[in-house]
Amino acid sequence: MTRITTCIFDAYGTLFDVAAAARELAGQPGRQAFAEVWIQVANDWRLKQLQYSWLRAVARDHCDFWKVTGDGLDWALERAGLQDEELREALLGLYWNLSAYPEVPDMLAALKGAGMQTGILSNGSPEMLSGAVDSAGIGDVLDAVLSVEDVGVFKPDVRVYDMVGQRFGCAPGDVLFVSANGWDASFATAYGFDTLWVNRGGEPMDRLSGKPRREARDLTGVPELAGV
Repeated sequence: MTRITTCIFDAYGTLFDVAAAARELAGQPGRQAFAEVWIQVANDWRLKQLQYSWLRAVARDHCDFWKVTGDGLDWALERAGLQDEELREALLGLYWNLSAYPEVPDMLAALKGAGMQTGILSNGSPEMLSGAVDSAGIGDVLDAVLSVEDVGVFKPDVRVYDMVGQRFGCAPGDVLFVSANGWDASFATAYGFDTLWVNRGGEPMDRLSGKPRREARDLTGVPELAGV
């Protein structure tokens, strides 16, 4: 294995907690009806967000990830019987400033302190990613935030993974790619990246052409895996 020089992270579900918006709103006073179904809504929202991105990629019907995020939320709220515009806007507002998982700042700081190149490679639009990075306070430990909007197609299209080498001037084997999405880590392995699947929920591995080379429950071990 070649020496890892570059650590690239998926954003949503990997660095940023995609359930945080629904969880926070469920804890607010006067949200009893939502509190009873927030877990279902959060899960449906995320699933539809991903499904719509895949379907749009296959159909060559691209839109930005904010549109996909809103459409996924609308489906999830309708399924839960909560077609409430004020609730919708509150959830989207919180999603714009998602919190990072607790281990993220120290992990990224350790990589940067060791001289690693670091970046995000995400389906998110540039505006969404900027909001999340600023909210988490991790902009100073990232060298680049790469959005699929530069190529106009969602993951796992190979043109998305190509962006890493184009930006950092590295070969695929020089990259440790980290994602909480098993399918993303699988296709990144097939592309040639060294990979880590952050399997926070203990899910089965996806049956795809590539398999993540490593698996962990969180991001704390990333610096060691990268050789730091």
